[in-house]
Parts: sequence; C-alpha cells; structure tokens
Amino acid sequence: MDVETATREQLLRIIAEQQRVIEQQQAVVEQLQARIVDLEARLGRSGGRGMPGLKPGPGGEASKPARKPRAESTGRHRAEPTQRVMHAMDRCPRCGTHLVGGSVKRTREVIELAPSPVQIIEHVYVERRCPSCGKRWVPPALLQEAVVGRQRFGVGLVSLIATLREEGRLPVRTIQWYLQTVHHLSLSVGAIVAASEQIARRGQTTVEGIRERVRASPVVNADETGWRENGRNGYVWTFSTPTERYFTRGTREKEMVDRVLGDTFSGVLVSDFYAAYNHYDGLKQRCWAHLRLDIHELREFYPDDASVQTWAKELGDLYATAKAFSHPKERERLCAKQRFERLALAICAPYREDQAAAQRRLSARITRFIEELFVFVLHPAVPSQNNAAERSLRHLVTSRKISGGTRSPAGTATKMALSSLFGTWRAQGVNPLHATRQLLISPQV
Repeated sequence: MDVETATREQLLRIIAEQQRVIEQQQAVVEQLQARIVDLEARLGRSGGRGMPGLKPGPGGEASKPARKPRAESTGRHRAEPTQRVMHAMDRCPRCGTHLVGGSVKRTREVIELAPSPVQIIEHVYVERRCPSCGKRWVPPALLQEAVVGRQRFGVGLVSLIATLREEGRLPVRTIQWYLQTVHHLSLSVGAIVAASEQIARRGQTTVEGIRERVRASPVVNADETGWRENGRNGYVWTFSTPTERYFTRGTREKEMVDRVLGDTFSGVLVSDFYAAYNHYDGLKQRCWAHLRLDIHELREFYPDDASVQTWAKELGDLYATAKAFSHPKERERLCAKQRFERLALAICAPYREDQAAAQRRLSARITRFIEELFVFVLHPAVPSQNNAAERSLRHLVTSRKISGGTRSPAGTATKMALSSLFGTWRAQGVNPLHATRQLLISPQV
C-alpha cells in the first residue's frame, strides 16, 4: 500500500497493526530477558564478569599472573536454592521511567530454618455397609511406615529422639526442652526414655548380626573402659572392625573376650597389653601406641640418662623401619618379622635383668610379647596400634562424663544396643536418622 496515497482509515489500520506487532515483540523480549536472568543466576554469574568470549583489554585479567592451582577449592560451596526471590527496580528513581529486563548483578545466599510445629495426625476409620450382602466393613490399620505397633509416636519422632540421645549425646532434659521449644511438643522423661528403648529392642537382631560379622572379620580391635551402673563399677568392652562396632558391659575378666568372640573367631586380635587378652590362642598384635607412649614418658622422666635415651631412640628407629617395610611375598615378610624381633630383643637384652636400669620393666614387657609386636609386618592389613578401638570408645567416654553411667540393667542394655547400632552406622558413613527410621519400618523376622 502506498502510504502517500492511502486514506486516513487505511493509515489508522496500519498504525494499529504495527502497534500490535511491537507489543508482541516486546513480550517476547521480556520473556527472553527473564530467561537470561534465571540462567545467569543458576550459573552463579554476575554482571561484572562480562560477556562470554570477550577478550580483556590491556591491564585486565590477561595481564595478571596465573594463580597457582590449589589442591582443592577453599571457597564456600553454595547449596542448590529451594526458593529464588528476584529483586529489581520497576521505575528509575531519577526520572520515573518504567524499567524492564536487566541482568544479574550479584546474588546473596540466605540459609534459614523455620521452627516447625508438631503434626498431630488423626487416623479415622469409617465403617461402611455393603448394600448387597449387608456386611459391614472397616479398613485395616495399615500404618507400618508411620507408626510401630499401637503406640502413638510416629517413626519420625522416635528416630529423632534416639538420634539426639545417642548421636547428639543430649541429656533427656535437653531433648525435652528442644521438642518443646522448636516443635511445641511436650513429652515426659519416661516417654523419651521409652523411645530409645524401643529402638534398642527393634534393633536387637541387627546388633546380633554386628557381633557375627565381627567374629567373621580377619582383624578385630578390642578395648575396654569403665562404666558405672546404678553406682556400681563395671566395664564396657568394644570389639570393632573398619565397618562394625559392637559394645557390651560386664566385668574386666578374660571371659568377656570369649563371650563376644566365641569359638569361631580365628583372626588377628589387636589390643593393648592388658592380661585379659593373653589367653587368646590366635595371632595377636599388641598396640605400639601404648608402648611408645610409655617409652616417651620414660625418656622425659630420665632426660639425663644416656642409656635410656639411646635405648628409646633405637626402639623408635626400629619401629619406623618396620612400619616402612613392604614386600609382596609372604615369605619375605615373615623373614622381616623375625629379623625385627631379633633386633628388638638385642636392644632390650642388656636391661631386662638389670635391677638398676630404668628401662628394665619395659624391656621385660617387650621380651615377653615379642612375637605379638611385629605381626603387622607379616600381615599388612593388621594395624600396628589400637587406635580404632580407642576411637570407637570415644563417644561412650564422653557420654559417661555427661551422665555418669546408667541407672539400671535395662538402661545399660539399651545403651549398649544403641552404641552398637549408631557406632556401626557412623563407621559406615550412614545417616543415623534415616537408618533409625528404616529400622523401625522394616519387617521383623
């Protein structure tokens, strides 16, 4: 159409059509700009980084020296946002012009946790009558994944209480305060204790499985520590592997070792020099960490005794050499073990009968347990120290300092079961809250 010869009505139609096209294009542009903003926010880009492919000018990033690469990133890792709030100005503060589009200038991460009130869920069972046969029907109570048995506490609440009690090592009163403050839930002390006892009863089969796997392990670390029950002294024993933790309370007699390991265990027992482990007929590795600590204390007590200092240094160098030894053939490792034993005996021989020597007692100990000091050379999978058992007992020692022990045999049984369950989950890197919930909802054999 020739605009110069078009009538007024025709020109108005052309203008209206052009305005409609412009509005459509503006809507498309706004949608694309919003998409760009969202993509840049996901990529963590800021407006100051520039467009991709734009080469920096003189004095820019290209002129800076290359930064030395780090072994790992030291910056704070941003989590995936669960909600995104966009902040943009609608009008220019200076002239009032309407603003659209734009690019992301910066982002800010805010982590928030809102208190969540407890959910009281009422399950209503409606009875209905069949119009054909006249039989009345009520649906079955299928709540296996919501609650255990006929109790009113859901599996989520019971799992949380047990996790706070065992993994968080919180006192019962503190758990009571937390539930009231954060979740507006008032529970008695007895209800909180009963929740922990329920986990212990439910996990009894799992605990027995842990003990059986410990017995089947080729290497077991063992240790013991004090534990009072109703004011009476006793001992907690731990028998652990890299993936299992088993705890039990009893006396400090050697029968505790036989009761846990049974007749089927034929692996290497790693322990300190306590006499309760002596009667085990299989291979034993005595803890060099305990021995080296005693040697170190002796050196500090006799700093001016040249014979003590020389003796200690020779043993330290021998242990370092044994730790560094490695060979693929078992025969060579056996020969090396025997060679280290002969060298250790030669170092201790001048002092084990000398009543005046300060190192006489430790020399006699090394001579007595010489065949149990270098087992780690023959079997590379065996550790030379008992740190694994010490670490497995750490949480119980902390709990003992907080509570002083347990008050009854039932409380002790609950504590030992929970320690075995949560200790094993901790060693395996399992989320204890999820594992406890799975324990509750899993069918019992």
